[in-house]
Amino acid sequence: MAVEITWWGHATTTVRDSGTTVLTDPLFTRRCAHLRRRRGALPPVSAREADVVLISHLHADHLHPRSLSRLVPGTPLVVPRGALAAVSGLRRLAARLSVREVVPGDSVRVGEVTVRAVPAAHDGRRLPFGPRRITALGFVVEGEARTYYAGDTDLFEAMAREAGPVDTVLLPVGGWGPRLGHGHLNAERAAEALALLRPHSAVPVHYGTYWPLGLDGVRPHEFHSPGDEFVRHAARIAPEVRVHQLGHGESVRPAVTG
Repeated sequence: MAVEITWWGHATTTVRDSGTTVLTDPLFTRRCAHLRRRRGALPPVSAREADVVLISHLHADHLHPRSLSRLVPGTPLVVPRGALAAVSGLRRLAARLSVREVVPGDSVRVGEVTVRAVPAAHDGRRLPFGPRRITALGFVVEGEARTYYAGDTDLFEAMAREAGPVDTVLLPVGGWGPRLGHGHLNAERAAEALALLRPHSAVPVHYGTYWPLGLDGVRPHEFHSPGDEFVRHAARIAPEVRVHQLGHGESVRPAVTG
């Protein structure tokens, strides 16, 4: 049974492994706070059906209650510990979704896969005033393959050790504004992460989808170019890794190393 990865835009992906469907950081709307979708169609209704949904951290473009409200009732939702207390919109959804809070090192069994929470180097709180103690997460989905979804993160010394051996990585390579700031990977640093993680395949995410209102004409290359730049840097820094640069709504079945 092949593993299939679909990129819906921004950090929203579907990972299908061993008959189990995993959805990451769903964003199903054209507007999110001051951001608007500038590229790619919205994910179809079928993307809302998942065996488990993973939330990497509490920023509004990753934990988006209006999008979560469109999930099938009863869908299991895995969130960082403290999310329910910090986000009132999530508490209102708790009656219709099966919410589980986790910290790095926790594992959740769903169908035929195990989802393991791992650390991320990122400000995980609900901005602007959420509690700082809430930890941002990445996740490793272990089934037929080992797929590492990094969430939002910067490089950190223990990244490869925490993720462990992985077949495919879903790495953020850009952002939604002219400046990334601390706690993010740009295209070159994401390629450096490949050299640490040493996966067989990589899929760039978190770029080229949403852009702040009023900034359409400001440094547009910052919006359009991170995917291409990641491909170029990866070829130089980690040439053994096969990079799959997907369009919005496109899927790939990466090779599994076994």
